[in-house]
Amino acid sequence: MNKENINSQRNSFKHLDTIAVLFVSILLISNIASCKLVKIWIFEFDGGTLLFPLSYIFGDILTEIYGFKRSRKVIWLGFFSAALMSGILALVGALKPAYGWSNQQAFISILGQTPRIVLASLIAYFSGEYSNSVVLAILKVKMNGKHLWIRTIGSTIVGEFVDTILFVFIAFSFNYPFETLKSISISNYIFKLGIEILFTPMTYAVVKYLKKVENYDHYDRDTVFKPV
Repeated sequence: MNKENINSQRNSFKHLDTIAVLFVSILLISNIASCKLVKIWIFEFDGGTLLFPLSYIFGDILTEIYGFKRSRKVIWLGFFSAALMSGILALVGALKPAYGWSNQQAFISILGQTPRIVLASLIAYFSGEYSNSVVLAILKVKMNGKHLWIRTIGSTIVGEFVDTILFVFIAFSFNYPFETLKSISISNYIFKLGIEILFTPMTYAVVKYLKKVENYDHYDRDTVFKPV
């Protein structure tokens, strides 16, 4: 296949846009769901934790098939989408409510995130997803494309650790004792890793399908892993 045909193929992926949209949607929905704290068995965490780990699975799929550069572009898209959502919610919350609308305090209580929480969320998200993508891309080259489960779980171990630690300690330091922060971090981390492991068979199936349909499987052999 000549260079012109390769470039044409790369510009006509069938499912890249769909995966990118799902990735960003999961990110935004999980941010809103995080407004409620839930308890499942012995674990207590924000509601967004139920969905957010799926963003790492989609991140794995993006990097595994389409490569680090395309994954990085989608990560930045998610970052700016989350920042825009937070900004709009803050603006709407600050505006004077219309006459007869009596839910201002409820709106602020649920969606009026503090700047510190927003900052923690954005920093943790970008750092975690970037780390996840880099680790998976490097492992793919070193393993010559074999043992996908090691790459997806290994990259998530790193990415989710970075994400969890940064978010918890940026968002809640000095508000809670260290032991509480540690407990929250451990609960979130274990649950997120569990989701990744549980969905590994699905990840295998999706990756296999996409590689066949797209007829493309990228290796980041000469990639410079810059965040921008």
